[in-house]
Amino acid sequence: MSPAEEDKSLPLPERWPRASKFALSACAAAVAELVTFPLDLTKTRLQVQGEAAVHRNGAAAGQAVPYRGMLRTAAGIVQEEGLRKLWQGATPAVYRHIVYSGVRMVAYEHLRDSVLGRSEDESFPFWKAVVGGMSAGAIGQFFASPTDLVKVQMQMEGKRKLEGRPLRFRGVHHAFMKILSEGGIRGLWAGWVPNVQRAALVNMGDLTTYDSVKHFLLLNTPLVDNSVTHSIASCCSGLVAAVLGTPADVVKTRIMNQPRDKQGRGLLYKSSMDCLIQTVQGEGFMSLYKGFIPTWMRM
Repeated sequence: MSPAEEDKSLPLPERWPRASKFALSACAAAVAELVTFPLDLTKTRLQVQGEAAVHRNGAAAGQAVPYRGMLRTAAGIVQEEGLRKLWQGATPAVYRHIVYSGVRMVAYEHLRDSVLGRSEDESFPFWKAVVGGMSAGAIGQFFASPTDLVKVQMQMEGKRKLEGRPLRFRGVHHAFMKILSEGGIRGLWAGWVPNVQRAALVNMGDLTTYDSVKHFLLLNTPLVDNSVTHSIASCCSGLVAAVLGTPADVVKTRIMNQPRDKQGRGLLYKSSMDCLIQTVQGEGFMSLYKGFIPTWMRM
């Protein structure tokens, strides 16, 4: 049998390992996104409630939605907009996860095998895993940023309707085309800087904390390497990732959701740093952690 025939006889995952991992990770991420999407929608709504720059610039029309906690916000969406609106923006969110998870997986394996390299004993040092994870997360998020932009803006459509403002989009395709026509290619990457920063911080917190907590539990408690240990380590890593990533996520959401002029330039914030400063000055430091609970729960 020739080498070409031998290759054809192999299972698809062995013939195309990275493509198979891309497809599997993207599908798994899409399912997880759909299941947890109401938490993401609630988080986004919480992150823009009480936005000082909006009130200062008079950008909002109608009555402002009062600040509510996670449960009251979710219940309010159901009561005021309908149960299905908890999944408003789910389509671009699935697109985002397919791009992000797939690119991150492939980028991490490439960095691990071809750039950073394994040790002589074929192990992969912890510091290299952290660097690789942060870099892969940042790369994946950069490519997925346009889908994140559309997702955030579609998640806010129900709130705009309640405030008496006109809806911006008729659907996902219309959203992409409208943003592209108003801001060009650069407009699709509005808010990419805090988006990439968040992804890098989340991956760093997740990778470092999970292994550290798991090893601590195995060495210092009666727990063994089972689902309980993994669950505790996951909760702790999610907490650290949420603490590190939520401020950047709040800035990202506000940058992406702000109104823009005909050239696609933001009317409320000049940059990510400007958004950060205005948020802290107008609402206090803890406003950077709006939406923290649903963020942690999703992780």
